[in-house]
Amino acid sequence: MAKPVSIDVWNPNGKYRVVSTKPMPGTRWINLLVEQDCRVEICTQKKTILSVDDIIALIGDKCDGVIGQLTEDWGETLFSALSRAGGKAFSNMAVGYNNVDVNAANKYGVAVGNTPGVLTETTAELAASLSLAASRRVVEADEFMRAGLYDGWLPHLFVGNLLKGQTVGVIGAGRIGSAYARMMVEGFKMNLIYYDLYQSTRLEKFVTAYGQFLKANGEQPVSWKRASTMDEVLREADVISLHPILDKTTYHLVNKQTLSMMKKEAILINCSRGPVIDEVALVEHLKENPMFRAGLDVFEDEPYMKPGLADMKNAIVVPHIASASKWTREGMATLAALNVLGKIKGYPVWSDPNRIEPFLNENAPPPAACPSIVNAKTLGLPVSKL
Repeated sequence: MAKPVSIDVWNPNGKYRVVSTKPMPGTRWINLLVEQDCRVEICTQKKTILSVDDIIALIGDKCDGVIGQLTEDWGETLFSALSRAGGKAFSNMAVGYNNVDVNAANKYGVAVGNTPGVLTETTAELAASLSLAASRRVVEADEFMRAGLYDGWLPHLFVGNLLKGQTVGVIGAGRIGSAYARMMVEGFKMNLIYYDLYQSTRLEKFVTAYGQFLKANGEQPVSWKRASTMDEVLREADVISLHPILDKTTYHLVNKQTLSMMKKEAILINCSRGPVIDEVALVEHLKENPMFRAGLDVFEDEPYMKPGLADMKNAIVVPHIASASKWTREGMATLAALNVLGKIKGYPVWSDPNRIEPFLNENAPPPAACPSIVNAKTLGLPVSKL
């Protein structure tokens, strides 16, 4: 058993005990819990990732609910410990829950929350930022300046790619993929090709309308195309952004074979899940094709990168910051806290987990509902009629 971990305590005499395994941005999430008679304990241990034993020590003998992080291993051991302590709720401060064994949670009757809806635009903005930075070689040029190597303008210095008129490819045109596509089409007048199992009618209508607007104003219109296969996107697009879910069908979706299909000067962006890309194959491809570029926010063996990736000047790597805007991270903390609070108070589950604005409106109390419980149906939890 790990030694007791350091904590900050809010409302020490609260009726319900809620634990957060990490300090989270903002204070609204704390205030909402305190207002509902919760004692809030926030782990302040100086460790990036808490071990299972650390979290067991935090849970202790009595715990009504836990707010955790996607880096933690929430399986049989932790859900058993939480159940023994009387807990009925756990929420990831994340939209993903690959770190959670939902079957184990079901076994112990623990509701599992997540935080969708709040990070769509923020994640899409980072994908767009990486696309622009990669196309114009911004990071390389920044390092060059800081090293004191710039001694005057040269015709060939850090020549990159113009985005206007090129084709942006999106694999996975859900909420985030569609938001990214709209940014690239409207912001840089790019044409769109996308692949998804489902037709994105709303996205298609947007590109069509924007193309008509450009044409009416004497400019070259943009176009869209729904690809019949992912390979079609890889072959035709100049910039490719990955937005699929992670499952056995998308593991190593990008590999040696699929990389070879792409244009030699293509740009590959990943703000979805690290294992979607075979990182070893990507490193080799970057070595062999110096004008090919990648922008990565997630990694196959996070927090580690495969050997050689850090040395690639044609790769931009950032530490999983796609959701790292102040509004989004504070919103994620609020939604995670309200998932736990809602289950403690016996509230029903919100009917649309992507429509989260009522929970984030600071000028009104949040709805009496859990924003998003992924195993609500299995546990037989009622759905809100609000």
